[in-house]
Amino acid sequence: MGSWYINRTFFFDVHPPLGKMMIGLAGILTGYDGSFPFSKPGDDYGDTKYVGMRVSCALLGAAVVPLSYKIVWLLTHSIISCIFASSLILFETGTLTLSRHILLDPIMMFFIMAATYCMLQFLSYKNRPFTVPWWFWMCATGFFLACSIGVKFVGLFVILLCGITTIIDLWNILGDMSLSFPDCLKHFAARVVGLIMIPAIFYIIFFGIHLKVLNKTGNGDGFFSSAFQSQLIGNKLYNVSMPANIAYGSILTLKQRRTGGAYLHSHWHLYPEEHPPKQQQITTYSHKDENNYWIIKQADKEPDNDAPPQLVRSGDMIRLEHVVTHRNLHSHREPAPISKRQYQVTGYGQNGYGDANDIWVIEIQGAAKGAVVQTVRSKLKIIHYHVRCALHANDKKLPKWGWEQLEATCHPNVREPKALWSVEEVKDARLPNVSFEVYCPSFIEKITESHAVMTQGNSGLKPKEGEITSRPWQWPIDYRGQIFSGKDFRIYLLGNPVIFWLSLIVMIIFLVIYFMYSLRCQRGVPMPKMLKDYHTRMFTACWWLALGWALHYIPFWFMSRVLYFHHYFPAYLYSAMLTGIMLDYMITRICLILPEKYTIKFFYASVFVILAICVYSFYLFHPLTYGMSGPLAKDETSMMYGLKWLDSWDI
Repeated sequence: MGSWYINRTFFFDVHPPLGKMMIGLAGILTGYDGSFPFSKPGDDYGDTKYVGMRVSCALLGAAVVPLSYKIVWLLTHSIISCIFASSLILFETGTLTLSRHILLDPIMMFFIMAATYCMLQFLSYKNRPFTVPWWFWMCATGFFLACSIGVKFVGLFVILLCGITTIIDLWNILGDMSLSFPDCLKHFAARVVGLIMIPAIFYIIFFGIHLKVLNKTGNGDGFFSSAFQSQLIGNKLYNVSMPANIAYGSILTLKQRRTGGAYLHSHWHLYPEEHPPKQQQITTYSHKDENNYWIIKQADKEPDNDAPPQLVRSGDMIRLEHVVTHRNLHSHREPAPISKRQYQVTGYGQNGYGDANDIWVIEIQGAAKGAVVQTVRSKLKIIHYHVRCALHANDKKLPKWGWEQLEATCHPNVREPKALWSVEEVKDARLPNVSFEVYCPSFIEKITESHAVMTQGNSGLKPKEGEITSRPWQWPIDYRGQIFSGKDFRIYLLGNPVIFWLSLIVMIIFLVIYFMYSLRCQRGVPMPKMLKDYHTRMFTACWWLALGWALHYIPFWFMSRVLYFHHYFPAYLYSAMLTGIMLDYMITRICLILPEKYTIKFFYASVFVILAICVYSFYLFHPLTYGMSGPLAKDETSMMYGLKWLDSWDI
């Protein structure tokens, strides 16, 4: 994708553009020309200047460690908490693995942590409102929030964290009786500017750059509307003139009239025997292809190209003949292959001749019978004449026998709102042409459509056959990793199990300790003010980080899209910081109850042991990140022998 930015080639992705643009920019600045195909992980780079892109991701990934140190410092003002928290990230193999590759994840983690840090810096100036540092840190927070969601939609979760924190802050300001109501309104207005308007402006700027740079046609065009495609250099619709209407005998393409809609498509392959009557497959396909072309004919006769063209009108009975295979669009009461409550759509006949089930009625939604069908503009329903069902397309992918294209069906509910189509491309020398510029969308329309397509693409991501995926319950327990490379040096994304499990245990201990502390407070057990202030500071920090962890983790439980282990790492960063604070808290509390002569020894010994565990566990599992060679872990000669602690690890 970085290469496509360098080549200015348009593509479709389910994530916003900022991270990919940064990778492309790093490539340009370090001499990469955008020519390497990046076909699969592990390809030999040869003379390709890829190092600059890796270094840029590695620097941002490395910056997460000092940011975590500063975040914990702002929350606790405890050096030991800072050292523990940053060490739990520094010696964690998973975050390191992500940072060492050309990925969006280190960029996103950096921006999430930067937004978190700037938010806490802004809150630290709450007693000096409307000063230059106060404005600076609030605007910096807004900028990094825009950057976070500009890389991946996961950035929305840090926006929620900052939003909840801001609401609580404003609520406290409203309760400050030393402030007048106009002062409270000024605080509210300032946050609207810094935390809403600035992120929105920068986010739109990122998309403006994205749309300006990617001005050449590419393999992602088909996911977007005809009007959107008409602005891409090299696209069949760019700077083109074509008929404003269609006539019988015209060659055309039909595109679903919805966000991310695909083209009506067919090919020589037949439905398998388990889906009788084993006729030619009809699918929908998101990419431009010669198999997307159809000839429109009257129901009862062949077109006469020598006669004056007869325009197609709403209410006409038609046939659609596939240009390549010469079979007609056909339906019958056989169930569709996946959507069993809908009817199968097939290609039938020979050289354009079939039977009565090839007849369809074309209707323009919202137009009177007899209205002329217009290219692009008309919203069409194509209704089967005998079965009385509407040509429809699902987001469901067919199995390998259908080339994983999308299922086309005939929907028994002819009022189905998604069963709408439009004519995108028309070839007919008999008809006068008009410029496609008349369909040009505005900048806001482009951004709106881009987001609708990304949202639909995200929700439609499903695992491929044989692909190793994971579920959210597996992530905190480090149940299964992710294979990054399978050649001579095998890279495996897996969290450092010692650190991951330590973090999980400490989070549970935190809940138990806080519950016991709350019981003591509720029962009125006396406590020195200094100790009570210490508890308040540490527990407040932990709860805030627990909120950050929950916001970045729990939403994945409700997602239907395919998920991978790397989705957990933004949440892990908050978990590591919470763990660092609680380790410091537990050591301090134990020191307070030990005899004074043992306190210093226990303190230093505890700090040393915890750091030693982090370092040694990293030493054990560092081949996961830097590359494993030789036999697998079950072999006694393997460099990972004895370290496959869970059978689910593919090492």
